[in-house]
Amino acid sequence: MFLFLSQLTGSKHTVKSVLAYKRLFLPLIIVCLWLNPTTQHIVITALADAFLQVSIFVAITLYGYYIAVKRFPQLELSYITKVAPRLEVPFAALLGALPGCGGAIIVVTQYTKKQASFGAFVAVLISTMGDAAFLLIAAKPQTALLVLLISVITGTLFGWLVNRFHKFDSLVPEQTENQQHQCKNVPKLITTFSKRFWQSIVLPMTIVALLLAFQFQFNDGVSSSITSIAAVCCFIVAVLWSLSSIGKTYQDVTAEDEVDDHNLEVKVLQDTHFITSWVVIGFLAYELFKLWFGTDISLLFNQYTYLMPLMACLVGLLPGCGPQIIVTTLYMQGHIPFSALMANAISNDGDALFPAIALAPKAALIGTLYTAVPSLLIGYLLYLI
Repeated sequence: MFLFLSQLTGSKHTVKSVLAYKRLFLPLIIVCLWLNPTTQHIVITALADAFLQVSIFVAITLYGYYIAVKRFPQLELSYITKVAPRLEVPFAALLGALPGCGGAIIVVTQYTKKQASFGAFVAVLISTMGDAAFLLIAAKPQTALLVLLISVITGTLFGWLVNRFHKFDSLVPEQTENQQHQCKNVPKLITTFSKRFWQSIVLPMTIVALLLAFQFQFNDGVSSSITSIAAVCCFIVAVLWSLSSIGKTYQDVTAEDEVDDHNLEVKVLQDTHFITSWVVIGFLAYELFKLWFGTDISLLFNQYTYLMPLMACLVGLLPGCGPQIIVTTLYMQGHIPFSALMANAISNDGDALFPAIALAPKAALIGTLYTAVPSLLIGYLLYLI
């Protein structure tokens, strides 16, 4: 491992280089828990479940989505604004509903260039679910469709309302027009290894994942071997994500790496690694809470269900997709109600909030606070229903 890192960083001070990688805390914690007999079974099971239930299906979903986007590029929001201003807000909401953060970032960027209204900006923040959408689509497509439909309708109505009563064009600094979004350079060694790793395991592991999804029962010996192999694969994915970026800032840890859109395969793998790593964090956090505190957190949630939409809304206000993936994971495991998922989906701004914070911080603050209003309204309406 240290030899690999020294080649990756090109530094003689390997230990110092390793400590510079903040993301490495995840695989290091996994190793410590794996070596502990008390937590070993929990770690292996969590990693295997994350890989077979999430990683494989997310990778397939991402690949199909990016191919579709490449063949059908998005329309310019600025053109819609000029030709049919009334359609600007619903179109922005539709862009936000696209899985991932690409559509939302388009609207945010055009708002910072004063080519979109503040209502469109708020609408896209409400409708976007970020990378958590890929997770939900892969696991529960019907639920994902319902969440995105409610988000688009809510974003459209609230965006129109914002434009009706508020004008915040002055919140965008003039100098932001020429600023550009920079892609990160993922180390070539990581991308090469990632491609070869996935090429070797994607077909057999996809077959296994589909069989398990259709409740096929393997015998104990085969099942144990599959669990071990899947756990190792998931650990490798976590390591690859950790080494893709030093992770100096909060954004580096909670947002997926921006890579060249023309390199489709690398983009799919990087996003899959990011989502998988955060799902692992969610799985482990839940299981370790039960082990160390002797309490099933789902029972704790059931005692305070009236607080779930509020808590999910507050988590949604955090920029980045990582925390939101954890909320979606808890819903998929049946630990939080649909009302909480919906509240999080509406208040969740994903990675789109990062360029807004950098280019128009006042608008970012007001916009994300505005998303809390429909988030709580819809969340508690569904809770009462």
